[in-house]
Amino acid sequence: MSDFNMYEGPDIASDAAVAIEAILRQALITRGEASLMVSGGSSPRPLYEKLSRADLDWSKIAISLVDERWVDPGQPGSNEDFIRATLIQDKASKANFFGLKTPQATAKAGLRHSERRFNSVPQPFDVCVMGMGLDMHTASWFPRSKGLEAALDLNHLNILCAIDATGAPVAGDHPERISLTLQAVLKSHAVVLFIPGNEKRAVFDAAINKPRLESPVKALLTAGQNLHVFASSAL
Repeated sequence: MSDFNMYEGPDIASDAAVAIEAILRQALITRGEASLMVSGGSSPRPLYEKLSRADLDWSKIAISLVDERWVDPGQPGSNEDFIRATLIQDKASKANFFGLKTPQATAKAGLRHSERRFNSVPQPFDVCVMGMGLDMHTASWFPRSKGLEAALDLNHLNILCAIDATGAPVAGDHPERISLTLQAVLKSHAVVLFIPGNEKRAVFDAAINKPRLESPVKALLTAGQNLHVFASSAL
């Protein structure tokens, strides 16, 4: 397991936005297209609002979600709604954005249909933006959730997996999830882990020394030098 890149400072949202913009710009120069996978939650709002104003050819950038609650857009908890309200704005309103939720009744039933949406997306992804909960989950990889071992299995070659986070307090009223698999994230050219605030920084520091099934965010360390952690300064 290689060392990762750590960035600390007073304005990590701006720093992360600048870094992501640079990676996407280089992908556009090199390949003429780019792909960006993003996480929901409330923490990355300032990051996405800053990134939405980047002077990029967004029409050539495909954007989708790292994970999603199995709820339709317009319903409480939709990550798609959050991304449309924060990132798919301003200059980034021209991006090719699509969600993960399909009409199927369950995430498991919708997996194949959701995977098809990635057929025209540049892969490996250029950037995966990951977050972390206070329970040490990232994406929808909740500690000891049903489907977690398969999600973290590097022999699991699908892009997406279904997760049942029933019993995980942080999952709230929406335990049924769809999420990128670890191998799909690790193939990305860059994995950006955004850890704002002192409380989350302390949790991340502790997570490094715990077993992966108790601390799924630790699995991202496998990305080595492709992992870029933007975190509040340690106390």
